[in-house]
Amino acid sequence: MSSIRVLAVRFTVRVSIKVRHTFTRRSGAVILLKKELTHLRKNKSLFLISLPALLFVFAFSYLPMFGTVLAFKDFNYAKGIWGSDWAGLDNFKFFFTSQDALRVTRNTLLLNALFILIGLAASVVCGILLAELGRKAVRVFQTVLFFPYFLSWVVVGYLTYILLNPTYGAVNKLLEWLNLAPVDWYSDPKYWPVILVITYLWKNVGYTAIIFYTGLMSIDPSYYEAAAIDGASRFQQILRISYPLIVPLVLLLFMLNVGKIFFSDFGLFYFVPRNAGALYSATDVIDTYVYRSLRVVGDIGMASAAGLYQSFVGLVLVLITNRIVKKIDSESALF
Repeated sequence: MSSIRVLAVRFTVRVSIKVRHTFTRRSGAVILLKKELTHLRKNKSLFLISLPALLFVFAFSYLPMFGTVLAFKDFNYAKGIWGSDWAGLDNFKFFFTSQDALRVTRNTLLLNALFILIGLAASVVCGILLAELGRKAVRVFQTVLFFPYFLSWVVVGYLTYILLNPTYGAVNKLLEWLNLAPVDWYSDPKYWPVILVITYLWKNVGYTAIIFYTGLMSIDPSYYEAAAIDGASRFQQILRISYPLIVPLVLLLFMLNVGKIFFSDFGLFYFVPRNAGALYSATDVIDTYVYRSLRVVGDIGMASAAGLYQSFVGLVLVLITNRIVKKIDSESALF
């Protein structure tokens, strides 16, 4: 009987401990919920301001995820998304076995890699140069650098065409003045990787440079004063203070850009080369390929498969990059 009583007491104690832990967890959850509701009430105006942006993200980023099912269907307009027959992996097979798959994947990866590496380097340099200028000069150069960012790619495409037009373009006129043969820019793809990189940098470097400039302005001036007292030159201060302190920002932007390396800027690759078929070997990327698949062929299933391929590879690259950055500097990682 005594052993039975001991077992009963132990069982009762264990049950009471579990009940107490459960009650503690629930009470903790209730307290946390009350705190969150109080925080929401106090800052309701801020949440209301952010509501349109949240709705935009939900409507154009989360709701379209249901459309990924199209990548596995033989879509029929009459039957709709859910009524169309399942195609399995046929859409992916069609895309990867086509002669265009390797070309658009190569162009997407290589050109975006150039944009990321050269763009970040140029933006860091421009940001540091802005930080070294006086207030009046900074305003002028900020405007000059930032203005192209607000131009649409349609406008940039026309500006590029004015420069590169085979007949009356400014570049060919300059070549003639130098007694060099004019170039038919829109028929020869070998020049276009360089043209696209220059165009991308001209339009986008200013935006990222302002981000780095803002980061540099947040550095405590006492660091530079102490370095100057120790006899450090301005270049040494930039090398030893400015750059190391914005490295976390550089890594963050690098990771975010790597996540989008399979997503090209459609306007850049469509409007600047003017969708010239002769240039596809150098300018055709996954986004323009998907657009033509929808517009010319009307193959929604294959276009969805290509889009899902972009998203999946982008996610994998973000995870890999984040893991590498976490080993180098855990505080600079995304998660």
